[in-house]
Amino acid sequence: MIIMFSKVMKSKSFFLTLSYFLLLFSVVSCNSIQESRKNEDIKLIKLETNKGEITLKLFTNEAPETVKNFLYYAENGHYEGTIFHRVIKGFMIQGGGHLPDMSSINSKEPVVNESNNNLKNKKGTIAMARTMEPHSATSQFFINLVTNEFLDKDNAQDGYGYCVFGEVINGMEIVESIGAVDTANKAGHSDVPIENIIINKVEVMN
Repeated sequence: MIIMFSKVMKSKSFFLTLSYFLLLFSVVSCNSIQESRKNEDIKLIKLETNKGEITLKLFTNEAPETVKNFLYYAENGHYEGTIFHRVIKGFMIQGGGHLPDMSSINSKEPVVNESNNNLKNKKGTIAMARTMEPHSATSQFFINLVTNEFLDKDNAQDGYGYCVFGEVINGMEIVESIGAVDTANKAGHSDVPIENIIINKVEVMN
């Protein structure tokens, strides 16, 4: 009886150990899958300008259509050779729509305004530029030099505001240096940098 009981206890101990191992493996596997999914949701973009490099993190989960739209222009080379054509000190820098001669790049249909994603126009965030029509954003974007609460959906007079879809994670000093350049009127546009600020290359990093 004692021998049989000892064998049963050893058997139970073995199965308990095995069950614990399998449970642990399952938890680790799930965590690994979750981390993998998180990594898949993160998109990093490097803008190489003649002033220096700016790295952006895009918020894929919060603004999926806007990120998809931005990536279309980034991955197909549409931003390369464009300029930051509008710079207002203490406000924002805007680009993604014009070449150095102020001609416009070709753009596709507008993207839906996802400003209801609860992301705020804080300093260092990137948002879509648009006309007075809420759902009119195409290729142009801007980077906030300061926190601009009046651009948020909650404070917007039109009830929409401007959709934030990413943030600067490296190179904010480059953004600020661009934001400090002298500007003038050019080809019917105001606040155009006197010296061209050119996006030479755009790299989708992951």
